[in-house]
Amino acid sequence: AYERMCHLFARNSNSVVVSVGYRLAPEHPYPTQFEDCLAATIHFMRVAQDYGVDPCRVIVCGDSSGGTLAAAVAQALVNRTDLPKLRAQILIYPFLQAVDFNLPSYQQNKGVPLLIKERTIALGLKYLNKDLSAIESLSKHCHVPEYLQLKYQKWVSADYIPQEFKTRGYKPSTAHSFSEELHTMVKAVFDPVFSPLLAEDSVIAQLPETFILTCEFDVLRDDGLLYKKRLKDHGIKVTWCHLQEGFHGTLFLAFLGGLIAFRS
Repeated sequence: AYERMCHLFARNSNSVVVSVGYRLAPEHPYPTQFEDCLAATIHFMRVAQDYGVDPCRVIVCGDSSGGTLAAAVAQALVNRTDLPKLRAQILIYPFLQAVDFNLPSYQQNKGVPLLIKERTIALGLKYLNKDLSAIESLSKHCHVPEYLQLKYQKWVSADYIPQEFKTRGYKPSTAHSFSEELHTMVKAVFDPVFSPLLAEDSVIAQLPETFILTCEFDVLRDDGLLYKKRLKDHGIKVTWCHLQEGFHGTLFLAFLGGLIAFRS
């Protein structure tokens, strides 16, 4: 499905492109996908010169859940002393947190194809091999205990979303009762491998130069905006591209070629 996109990237950027065929959930549940991507990245960095690649110019890239994996791999490599540093990371409308599904972008775009709010949560539960009956409770963040709310509110909060992104029907969400049972069931979502936005400051501060693409009509828009802020707060150079008329999956559909047309 991504071959056309990879060919275009290779041609237009004069780069060697490696597409990792990581094993898929639910047959291979979390964190198999991360482990496969990390193993492939480490292996390629060690043999990069065999492919005519400078190991100091390696970039990790992904879109949607691939953006999650790219971000998690970049974080996993920051303290490696046996490998060169990554040159950069490219995150294309990435999923980055499972703490708050009521950020402005989730409220505004909850019914916008191709990734509606309910499907986003359902995919996360399938990734973890958990029962889909938890969708509604997760959407009301009943899975977050108070001590974690206090910890994460400095990283995941509508307060850090610029006002220009709140004009399209956003209302601050009300608190809901915490469920210990739900928290126990889905506690893996607080792992930075699942939610890279929740990584500690000591990790964020060591990340490479970053490109982030967000789309206005995408539930994941604010994940990208919040990660951009965290990176910039730590002095990381960030290039940000926002598609004002874009939607989740824009890039993938653009490379299908001639089947449909849209402005973004």
